[in-house]
Amino acid sequence: MNVPSVVSKEAESELNWLYSTQMFGIKLGLENITRLLAELGNPHLSTPCIHVAGTNGKGSVCAMLDAILREAGYTVGLYTSPHLVDFSERIRIQGLPIPHSDLNAGLKKLRHLSSSWEHSPTFFEYATALAFDWFAGRCEIAIIETGMGGRLDATNVVNPLVSVITPIARDHTQWLGSSLAKIAAEKAGIFKAGRPAVSAAQRPVVRKILKSVASTREVPLAFVDSQWEEPLTLSGLHQKQNAALAVRAITAAGLVVDREAVTAGLAAVRWPGRFQKLTDHWILDGAHNPHSAEALVTTWKEEFGSRRVPVIFGCLADKDVASLLAIVKTIASEFHFVPVANERTISPDQLVTLTPIPSQAHTSPAQAVKALSNTAGPVLITGSLFLVGEILAILNTKPADPAS
Repeated sequence: MNVPSVVSKEAESELNWLYSTQMFGIKLGLENITRLLAELGNPHLSTPCIHVAGTNGKGSVCAMLDAILREAGYTVGLYTSPHLVDFSERIRIQGLPIPHSDLNAGLKKLRHLSSSWEHSPTFFEYATALAFDWFAGRCEIAIIETGMGGRLDATNVVNPLVSVITPIARDHTQWLGSSLAKIAAEKAGIFKAGRPAVSAAQRPVVRKILKSVASTREVPLAFVDSQWEEPLTLSGLHQKQNAALAVRAITAAGLVVDREAVTAGLAAVRWPGRFQKLTDHWILDGAHNPHSAEALVTTWKEEFGSRRVPVIFGCLADKDVASLLAIVKTIASEFHFVPVANERTISPDQLVTLTPIPSQAHTSPAQAVKALSNTAGPVLITGSLFLVGEILAILNTKPADPAS
């Protein structure tokens, strides 16, 4: 993967090294991250945090927590993934991404610390260690999003004020298991003995597993079935439910936040790539599994009724592609299929064979954008957050501060 052009020359070589560690793939487990953090003096133990896992809505809930707590006067660190345009988006304090000078210095330190290890840490382990190290001493509280799963996720070294579970659905089944019960058990792995947890409304099988794990670990667990009824910048019923979950999490964490800060924070929150109206013409949504695609379609119908729209679509081959297309085609007038800048992308030519909707294969997202730039009405871009990031870069748009 190439380093985005927005990265400074100073940090370019270190980021190239970090991206080279993707060759080690995904490795679930806590041994490497625990060792790496120990070498750094265990910075993750110095900053109180809220830990967020789930399948869909994790990033949105994290952005909401960040916005509310900053409005209440806290200095807040935010760690999320993936980034859309620039790696530094993953690690923020007060909405500002880690400066390239600090990014460069932090990666150099991590590279030196692990240079003699027989088994190198993964990309995500290095990124997580970098975030914890940069947050230490700089912020009062950190919002930490899991990368995948929970039990063996590199972020699961924290002892949070509260654990948060967003809606759970089937995704990453090759690592987390093929059933909802197995996936729920992995997500519940972030529960810490005696520490409170809050969960979004869940399907019965998921609810049963979460309650069982919570009972075993003596975790006070609350389910949030309500929705936020006041102004919210993010579109869709699911975001109102995410907002209610974020508000309950702050209460469970014991943080002092008044109602005015909650209302102001949620009225200001931004989270790029989630039904993002970049302009009247371009609408971006990173829906990449059936559950999030259903939320996208529901939100589309709330905003545009029965209107159908040209869709630029690209996704990874290890996703439930057939189900994704079956859901998105209900609002598509035509598909423009593109590759995603990831080795796991499915080819546009293959996508064309999977849907009866009129469709066209393009060699790149840029080609599709050019083809649809002058069409009347909106164009929807979806199928992958990686694709959303590419489109933002093509349109020369930098993702906004989550609470700007």
